[in-house]
Amino acid sequence: MDAMTEARTYPHGVTSWIDVATTDVDAAIAFYGGLLGWTFEEAVPPGVPGRYVIARLDGRDAAAIAPLGDGETPAWRTYVAVDDCNATTKRLVGLGASLVDPPADAGPGGRTSTLRDPEGAYLRLWQARARLGAQVSNEPGAWNFSNLKSRDVAAAGAWYAEAFGWRIVDQGWSTSIQVPGYGDHLEATVDPDIRTRQAQAPDGFEDVIGGILAAEGDDPHWHVVVTVADRDEAAAEVERLGGTVHDTHETDWARAAEVGDPQGARLTLSQFAPKDWD
Repeated sequence: MDAMTEARTYPHGVTSWIDVATTDVDAAIAFYGGLLGWTFEEAVPPGVPGRYVIARLDGRDAAAIAPLGDGETPAWRTYVAVDDCNATTKRLVGLGASLVDPPADAGPGGRTSTLRDPEGAYLRLWQARARLGAQVSNEPGAWNFSNLKSRDVAAAGAWYAEAFGWRIVDQGWSTSIQVPGYGDHLEATVDPDIRTRQAQAPDGFEDVIGGILAAEGDDPHWHVVVTVADRDEAAAEVERLGGTVHDTHETDWARAAEVGDPQGARLTLSQFAPKDWD
């Protein structure tokens, strides 16, 4: 997706924001600033308890860094946009999700809650107010998408389809998550050329927000993917900055590396390199 030049909004059911919970906010700032070229701004006013640091890429909101909450381990977290946090939280609990943190205001930015889906993956909701969500995506240093890692891909897909109205598409080589009408929303707002640019992509690609992957021994969780210009250079920078490269691999779409920051939070760095597109 091209760089955004105006405020980007997210319809109900679209993943809209990411942050990393860490044991050392200042160390995470140094690591991700060096790796992804982010600058940072404290979001919590002076004198107010707590800390939340917004990461920006070329002046646009990209992600955030936060201290660990009770019972958490260092991890990247993904938020789903909702129109009504209270109502959606109640509905998801009725569908079998477990409530972790009830709906609460996050200052003027919005309202949020935390649940666990039926497999135990953390699921966070975001009802935007002043903070609309990520304002830059799919360019080097920015969020690409988040994948759900599940022990039962079919069951997870069925649950999330009921929870958010997602279309779950088994493409053989992957299972994609599509939000019907999302491509129309992007075309009408911040990305008028999306269908022209993606003319050779599979049907429905403009509606894709991520995928569902086999957990393969991991606990079920939402896994963040960030775009980089060069996978190998980014992986080398991870190690130079004190992080860990856990895996490098290629897909039909990308050259990728799963890495960990010095505090242990994992994410994937992805260089867009489709094999079948001109």
